[in-house]
Amino acid sequence: MDINIFSEIGRLKRVLLHRPGPEIENLTPELMDRLLFDDIPFLDVAREEHDAFAKVFTDNDIEVYYLEDLTADVLENEKIKEEFINQFIAESSIKSEIRTMQVKDFYYSFDDNKKLVEKMITGIRVEEFPTINTDNLRDLVMNDYPFIVDPMPNLYFTRDPFATIGNGVSLNHMATVTRNRETIFGQYIFKYHKEFKNQEIPFWYNRDLPFSIEGGDQLILNDKVLAIGISQRTQPDAIDILAEKLFASDMPFETILAFDIPKSRAFMHLDTVFTMVDYDKFTIHPEIEGPLSVYSLTKKDGKIVIEKEINELDIILAKYLGIEKVTLIRCGGKRGIDAGREQWNDGSNTLAIAPGEVIVYSRNHVTNKILQEHGVKIHVIPSSELSRGRGGPRCMSMPLQRERI
Repeated sequence: MDINIFSEIGRLKRVLLHRPGPEIENLTPELMDRLLFDDIPFLDVAREEHDAFAKVFTDNDIEVYYLEDLTADVLENEKIKEEFINQFIAESSIKSEIRTMQVKDFYYSFDDNKKLVEKMITGIRVEEFPTINTDNLRDLVMNDYPFIVDPMPNLYFTRDPFATIGNGVSLNHMATVTRNRETIFGQYIFKYHKEFKNQEIPFWYNRDLPFSIEGGDQLILNDKVLAIGISQRTQPDAIDILAEKLFASDMPFETILAFDIPKSRAFMHLDTVFTMVDYDKFTIHPEIEGPLSVYSLTKKDGKIVIEKEINELDIILAKYLGIEKVTLIRCGGKRGIDAGREQWNDGSNTLAIAPGEVIVYSRNHVTNKILQEHGVKIHVIPSSELSRGRGGPRCMSMPLQRERI
């Protein structure tokens, strides 16, 4: 299977998901800030909703791959498994040598690789291991924290840790320590899995680099133009590095548009404020309709040239897409109560499975009706629990293959 992503809207052929697991039930009110959640989803219902999400894909002849399955396949190789376990433990912030050995022995006790991967994602509570008998103050103090290995509840948002661009992958450095371990899964899947063995996948960015960049800020508008958000989670230095690598490749991309968006929770990623739904249509958060600062990065005479312009979003998009007009479909219809409520529930975060055909959350009924009025076909999925993680259908999916448009 070759990675092939040259747009946001080309007919989707293959997609990568993670079905929420017991890691969700390791959230507590005291830990929500640390683990980047505003609420605690009810796992049983979240899984039902996620299964409905996956069914939209299978009903439309889109192959669904699960991160936990692909990782488990990779771990069939004992040498790779050892490397993976050692790296995962090294990045789990375990301070105690005793605990480190306990965790290593525990992970090696799994005969089923998929169950091992699921447990790594779930985390390890202190209560699961025997009490440490030690004179080491550090070990005793650590016992006050409820986890030996933190859970990874954000992983059902597979968009962020690694982003497919063209025939390659941006293996991202996440903005928070809490999420950075998620990128290990992508590192091993795209490097070692048999599905990708016929393609030496280039990495446009690497998780070892010091600057943060996340998949929610990376949008492929067409095979010439990328849009990347300078946001709460993505630093401009990372965009510079990605541009150098991408422009030095044989990919057809000619321009990267760096959108400078507000650095706040409501504008966490670029795809929380606008997503592409058709050749000339975008959903948007009404709060970004004013003039935006956009930096265009292009390569000329072997050097990257950066130009800044300030203009309305629709004018910028039409210019770089080479079309006469772009239609902006406002989340909630206009600024106000509906827009604020539905933006909080990711009304602007849609996933196109074909031009003019998108997946949306049921709870964003005002925005959904407006999309239909603009001729967009919608696939509505239940969303009472999935939405509590503050991410929509685009956030929950990593396309692997799309048809070229």
